[in-house]
Amino acid sequence: MKRPHRRQLLHLAAGAAALPFAAYVARAQAYPSRPVHLISGFAAGGSSDTLARLIGQWLSERLNQPFIIENRAGAGGNIATEAVVRASPDGYTLLQVGPTSMINPTLYDKLNFNFIRDIAPVASISREPSVVVVNPSFPAKTVPEFIAYAKANPRKINMASVGIGSLPHVAGELFNMMAGVNMVHVPYRGGSAAVTDLLGGQVHVMFIATSASIGYIMGGKLRALAVTTATRSEVLPEMPTVGDFLPGYEASSLFGVGAPRNTPAEIIGKLNSEINNALADPKIKARLTEMGSTAVAGSPAEFGKLIADETDKWAKVVKFAGIKPQ
Repeated sequence: MKRPHRRQLLHLAAGAAALPFAAYVARAQAYPSRPVHLISGFAAGGSSDTLARLIGQWLSERLNQPFIIENRAGAGGNIATEAVVRASPDGYTLLQVGPTSMINPTLYDKLNFNFIRDIAPVASISREPSVVVVNPSFPAKTVPEFIAYAKANPRKINMASVGIGSLPHVAGELFNMMAGVNMVHVPYRGGSAAVTDLLGGQVHVMFIATSASIGYIMGGKLRALAVTTATRSEVLPEMPTVGDFLPGYEASSLFGVGAPRNTPAEIIGKLNSEINNALADPKIKARLTEMGSTAVAGSPAEFGKLIADETDKWAKVVKFAGIKPQ
């Protein structure tokens, strides 16, 4: 039997080494070959649900497979996250990442997952600012006036939220921490009940999403004091930021897409590229602006850093305020 020459052996070795890469390329090109499920831990009909459906429709059209939005609300988003953590890492089950994804790791003592370890970042989508709003009868008309009033009247200001550990709750506690004031947290089971009591004067202030408050602000039914993002909002360009008076203050709803860990990098890369293409589209950008959000494009690694930074920030707030889930 004739032995192969050294050159033949090198060709064989190179071919064998190329096989895994070729398989990865083929898998990425074939993906998706069936419907993809995007799991949301938020209720249908809200701004986060609208955002998921906006991106899902884009991906469906671009990748020629349905991207089905599944709403699995409950346990502060933990039910949805656990479903994705346990799913096969093949790109066919994705998670809508939201603010509770970064609050819950410290809020809950025992979770069946570690979010940063078990969910691979795919792509960031947007940030939605909150607005500090008060009932029009409230004496303060600016953030400095509000802080002065709160310091003169400790535990006399009732702060509404949509639930313990929600973004409106921790945003208010961050304000307490940085301003040195002591507002009383009043949790509600949903936004409509909280806003109804705010309009009626039963509670005084709320750190509320722009999309949920803009109509009341424009109609004069609520007074806006400031937006909570580091920069001003395109929807309320004349409104100052809380950070103008409390340097370093920032609280916003960061949204994106995640996948089970060990999802192939080429599939994550394909999804990331398409989501970034969506965020560059003028129609998508205009729709995000209408919703009070700002597009946040970037790589999976950049999204991962945003998640880690937000998780660290909210961990400090949860510990400072001693927040415990119901």
